Amino acid sequence: QNKYYFLSRPRRFGKSLLLDTLRCLFEGRQKLFEGLYIHDKWDWQQTHPVIRLSFADGVHKTRQELDDHIWYQLNTQREKLGVPHPPAKLISAEFSSLIRQAHTHYGRGVVVLIDEYDKPILDNILEPERARELREGLKNLYSVLKDADPHLHLVLLTGVSKFSKVSLFSGLNNLNDITLDAPFSTICGYTDEDIDTVFAPE
Repeated sequence: QNKYYFLSRPRRFGKSLLLDTLRCLFEGRQKLFEGLYIHDKWDWQQTHPVIRLSFADGVHKTRQELDDHIWYQLNTQREKLGVPHPPAKLISAEFSSLIRQAHTHYGRGVVVLIDEYDKPILDNILEPERARELREGLKNLYSVLKDADPHLHLVLLTGVSKFSKVSLFSGLNNLNDITLDAPFSTICGYTDEDIDTVFAPE
């Protein structure tokens, strides 16, 4: 119903698995879902290029370490998508270029999935100056999404905390926070029913 979504859940609740599942769905990897609920409800002909970024691994202590990590992921995604154009010199320009070129190359809107969007900040939350510096690095990346709108099909960001939309998602005022929305309450993690059934022996 919307294009931009945000989901917050505690660590170890399956956010990364959720994003991997969505990636496989949008890439049309039908065999993985045979026998599952969604198999006959998904349009397998409608595939989309997927850009999946993650900040779940490692701890970044400087802006340079963060930028290096982002560059590595963008280059990896470029290779995976088979978009051959030479990379730009700025992270924001490269992310923007990658989205536009993927849209052109595949002829369909791009799906952007970002895992643990806030981890570099949270890892340095006790060092305010460092946290601010890393926040600016992330803002530099996320700010691309607003102007990339015509080339996007879906954007989903996951993380542990909910920072104000203004500080990190410049201009992305239509970010739909589904964290506490009832229809999405069981999207990942486990339910009260799971406690009584799956965990019954324990």
